Amino acid sequence: MVAVADGGAVYGEAAGERTSLSEAEFTAYVQERRASLYATAYHLTGDRFEAEDLLQSALFSTYRAWERISDKAAVGGYLRRTMTNLHISAWRRRKLNEYPTEELPETVGDTDAMRGTELRAVLWQALARLPELQRTMLVLRYYEGRTDPEIADILDISVGTVKSSIWRSLRRLREDEALSFGRSEQESFGELVA
Repeated sequence: MVAVADGGAVYGEAAGERTSLSEAEFTAYVQERRASLYATAYHLTGDRFEAEDLLQSALFSTYRAWERISDKAAVGGYLRRTMTNLHISAWRRRKLNEYPTEELPETVGDTDAMRGTELRAVLWQALARLPELQRTMLVLRYYEGRTDPEIADILDISVGTVKSSIWRSLRRLREDEALSFGRSEQESFGELVA
């Protein structure tokens, strides 16, 4: 019979023996189940290296909690849940401003520099023909990247006024003949926004 003292130490069994027994159990479990655990990690990430990292993180977390897991038959579910949670956390932290694509985007040198200069000059002339408040809203929105509530706060007007004014300003720019260069409205305006 094994007795437990007040401090939690077990008589008749040294702490080192418990640790080595736990390590042996954990190592045996991982060796037995590593293929299916890796498959789960790979299915979550879709990448071999990310799957290896995810599995290592989940195994580390599980190893730290190994003593607290009373039902060793449920370790598989525990590990899968840990991998899922770690993957979701990493996915949420990841910045989504870069996307892999089949084709590389155009580089600056691929475009006609003079054409861009001409287009900017014509655009600024068209903006100058707009009323000052509408021009200000367009500059705040498209050049400074402000949101409608921010623009409304800066100009001390309602959000609805900002939305309708920007809509009217864009409509006037779409109808501006100097900006169209003899092309359809969609072609010319698409180039300006891009």
